[in-house]
Amino acid sequence: MSQRRVQIVILCEDRQQEVFARHFLKKRGFKGLFRPKICPPGSQSGEQYVRTQYLREVKAYRQNRYRVSIGLVVLIDADKLSLQDRLNQLADILREDSQPSRQPDEAIAVFAPKRNIETWIHYLQGEPVNEIQEYAKFDKDEASCKPYVENLAEQCRSQSLPEDAPESLQAACGELQRLLPLL
Repeated sequence: MSQRRVQIVILCEDRQQEVFARHFLKKRGFKGLFRPKICPPGSQSGEQYVRTQYLREVKAYRQNRYRVSIGLVVLIDADKLSLQDRLNQLADILREDSQPSRQPDEAIAVFAPKRNIETWIHYLQGEPVNEIQEYAKFDKDEASCKPYVENLAEQCRSQSLPEDAPESLQAACGELQRLLPLL
């Protein structure tokens, strides 16, 4: 029996987010092609890059979704905004172009760590965190998050993410549901 090839576009701010997303999705059982779209270093802020590319990637997803098995994963730091404010900002980008908002049957998942992806990684490493403080980056050691991402994938699968997990991380486990039909 052949397995359906899935193509996942990962639109993200930096390499750390890409490594996190790719490893998380692999551990959840996604096979196939991952196409990262990462902000080029020094070109603009990562958050700005994701916002400017979001409309283009949503349109590409919608044009191709009935032709190929495709999903779009968006990682954008919430920074100082609330998670809902960041999601509203992305919805506004679609609305301003007269595009419909994300539909429940669309494999478009938005992961918006508050403050940044390092908040999630430090939490997964067992450190107490809050979603206000900025946490240290793992420059040139982005893969160090992999063992912790494996645990997260299992916790999301079994719906056993601890109650003290950051709110934005809990929301990410919910967003994963948008991609599961691709498996």
